[in-house]
Amino acid sequence: MNHYDIAPTNGFFGSYGGQYIPDSVKPIFDEIDRTYQALKDSPEFRKELNSFRRDYIGRPSPVYHARALSRKYGAEIYLKREDLNHTGAHKINHCIGEVLLAKHMGKKKVLAETGAGQHGVALATAAAVLGMPCDIYMGTVDIAKQAPNVLRIKILGARVIPVTEGACTLKEAVDSALGAYMQDPENLFFAIGSVVGPHPFPSIVRDFQRIVGEEARSQILEQTGRLPDSLVACVGGGSNAIGLFSAFLEDSEVALYGVEPGGKGKAIGQHAATLHYGSPGTIHGMFTYLLQDEKGEPAPVHSIASGLDYPGVGPQHSFLHDVKRMHAEVIFDSECVDAFYELSRIEGIIPALESAHAVAFAEKLAVREPGSHILVNLSGRGDKDIDYVNEQFPRE
Repeated sequence: MNHYDIAPTNGFFGSYGGQYIPDSVKPIFDEIDRTYQALKDSPEFRKELNSFRRDYIGRPSPVYHARALSRKYGAEIYLKREDLNHTGAHKINHCIGEVLLAKHMGKKKVLAETGAGQHGVALATAAAVLGMPCDIYMGTVDIAKQAPNVLRIKILGARVIPVTEGACTLKEAVDSALGAYMQDPENLFFAIGSVVGPHPFPSIVRDFQRIVGEEARSQILEQTGRLPDSLVACVGGGSNAIGLFSAFLEDSEVALYGVEPGGKGKAIGQHAATLHYGSPGTIHGMFTYLLQDEKGEPAPVHSIASGLDYPGVGPQHSFLHDVKRMHAEVIFDSECVDAFYELSRIEGIIPALESAHAVAFAEKLAVREPGSHILVNLSGRGDKDIDYVNEQFPRE
């Protein structure tokens, strides 16, 4: 572990993280931690996990030099192609790991929340291949917006449970999934979909996603003979970002940019830029940066990207932000759509709207730092978004 990573005994990144949960369920989370710590370096567990990564997910995912994008914006832009993984995003990396962990613990069912549906698809996929029942909680707004992924989840044999409370999006899906888990934590395993929640989940999910950064580091050195000047990734909860960043944290010459959804503007309810506009608070069992209303409750949020409209953020990102190791940037909905179409039309790659936030900022950064080398985590493909974008933002 390096000094930017979690302390091994207390579950905090600086002052962020922890276990803000009822005393009655703390032993359950401690058991998860103990089991994970015993398994993670086990040769048998590593062999099984690496076999799934290679033969099922299709790892390593390539790093692609986006030549047309580079020529247009004046810097060398590289894409870590997590969109080419089985299920179309980075989410499968931790879902396979979490379901393997659940099986080792003797759990009877896995459950989770999803926003854009990528985590739901990935967990349903992992549950199918590993033979476990699976429930996915999803807000009704996102169910309507992400219909292709809803269908995939059902075809894979998992149940989609509609969430009708509040804004009916990701935050409410987390609330409902967490509530269901608390009713039977002995038999259920809550496969949290990002680097959020009570300890040990922010570090477990990070560890399973670290493969992204480890591969990218080796690949970019092989291709260019040097480290990139900058890493760029979108941040909602932050799993794809920390997956890429974690292998470069000690390389002070490599700048880290976490790109948050600026949505429609700066007013509460128009964005989900937690690090930019939030303040420390408690949500979903962790202490972290949080968008809050005047009463200190989680504020309503918005993003064109369903996987980013979350009022909190992973506690390690809060820590990295405070110590100025990571720069929090904002991209608006309109800029995201522009990048979505541009990458599609000049590189032949249709990105997820979440990933298009990162592409949009990389284009800005390239203009600001001509000749630099920029590595973007293209965290997912845009199949799930094409109907929505075509309906809401059609272009000839």
